[in-house]
Amino acid sequence: MSPPTGFNADSQMIASVTHNDGIPMVASPSPTAECSTSTVDQRVLPASFYDSYLSDTAKRYLPSPIRKVIPLSRIPGMLSLFAGLPAPETFPFQQLTVTVSHPDTANRDKSTTLTLEGEVLAEGLQYCDTAGIPKFVDWLCELQERYHGRKRDTEGWALSIGCGSQDVLSKAFTSLLNEGDSVLVEAPVYAGVIPIFDLHKCHAAEVSTDADGILADDLEHILQNWPKDKRKPKLLYTVPYGCNPTGASATLERRLKVLQLAREYNFLILEGLSFTTCQRSGGFKKVESSLIDDPYFYLYYGDAPRPPSYFQLEKEIAGPIGHVVRFDSFSKILSSGMRLGFVSGPTPVVTAINLITSSSTLQPSSFSQVVAYSLLSHWGYEGLQNHVDHIAGVYRRKRDLFAEAMRKHLEGLAEWSTPEAGMFVWFKLLLPPVPGSDEGDSEDVIVRRALKEKVLALPGTSFFTNGRTSAYVRASFSVLPEEQFDEAMRRLAAIIKEVRKEAERETGSDAGASV
Repeated sequence: MSPPTGFNADSQMIASVTHNDGIPMVASPSPTAECSTSTVDQRVLPASFYDSYLSDTAKRYLPSPIRKVIPLSRIPGMLSLFAGLPAPETFPFQQLTVTVSHPDTANRDKSTTLTLEGEVLAEGLQYCDTAGIPKFVDWLCELQERYHGRKRDTEGWALSIGCGSQDVLSKAFTSLLNEGDSVLVEAPVYAGVIPIFDLHKCHAAEVSTDADGILADDLEHILQNWPKDKRKPKLLYTVPYGCNPTGASATLERRLKVLQLAREYNFLILEGLSFTTCQRSGGFKKVESSLIDDPYFYLYYGDAPRPPSYFQLEKEIAGPIGHVVRFDSFSKILSSGMRLGFVSGPTPVVTAINLITSSSTLQPSSFSQVVAYSLLSHWGYEGLQNHVDHIAGVYRRKRDLFAEAMRKHLEGLAEWSTPEAGMFVWFKLLLPPVPGSDEGDSEDVIVRRALKEKVLALPGTSFFTNGRTSAYVRASFSVLPEEQFDEAMRRLAAIIKEVRKEAERETGSDAGASV
């Protein structure tokens, strides 16, 4: 079913839902998240707008008769007999201590010990709400207001925590996509979503990118010339900061045009996975710049101020509010093993994600949430900003050293743009073209030859939905010790030279001059 062609700005939000057992269903992820329809911004799209976006699968999910009642058990004086929660006195954990660094660079060598005990520990050892521990959800909602200028009570959005952002991202795709639906994706695209599109048997239309992110003009051309035999695209998947794999960050000009096209052609923007820092003026509470998957939002270290997110722009730019679904992750800034990420977006979409969670993983880890919340509430929002400033500095230094090694060994053998966010460099090997392509093929170089020389990277073909031939390579500079950057590039350069010499011998020409 195609998305609707417009909306009625005068429509009201759908009232709270009651399941057929008579128990009110708590759709909000937090007791404080309910918003009064009388105060909702009139630009907010009505809940009915999303009826044509939600998948048949999402519409078949029913609320869990147990999980929907969990928030009611917190009502003072309630004698709860409803759920099979384990008796807390049987848990063997009495107290846990966590030693954490000070958030700022100057005091990084100092530490603080946090003690988890009593009610705090008990909350981390027991089941929680499907969308997450309410006070943690509230803390994150205020984080979104500080970074993106979005107010939950009046703008028709909700927030839900997942087992990493990949978890809520996958559930979002399940909530939105039917077999045969069309999606717009950046090319190259994060490899982790390609199997999801294949699973849902979607038609993926690739939108070109360059060093400045998504090419909005190419997106417009695709939409203007959309094939009549294909369903109109429901969504655009984009990673606007430090994109995986390219490392590119989309410019403000392109973001504005993408948002304009989303409103004109009625597709959702899934804004993706990250945590980046921004240059501050008078404190980070003042928003200076930004389905979106944005794990590298907080790993921005460019010289220019960070552009605003799509989540922020749709509030600031005149027009309807509700086309953006944003995904954030703590994997890159706290711990990837904690598996904590969160989605912020239109309440009907987040509610659909929660319904899937209630019948699958049930909830994000209570223990991981309590540890993260204890740390973040101890640091405060300013402390978190100091922490991501420090992280951005670390990645900027690594980026600079890696780029220096590339210039030393790969000049004339590869082409690349220097990233301003994230942990990847996307570079093109200058190899002789292969049959059927106007560029070389990095797969043999990386998968066979480089691996033999104990250099591990990913070939560009891994990041295209059709697996096409590519001369590009994605290299990460996050984990390899900095003193080994030079050796890795030296080995890779030797391999490229060997491949070019082989091609020269086979063709009897100077292969280096033909690329």
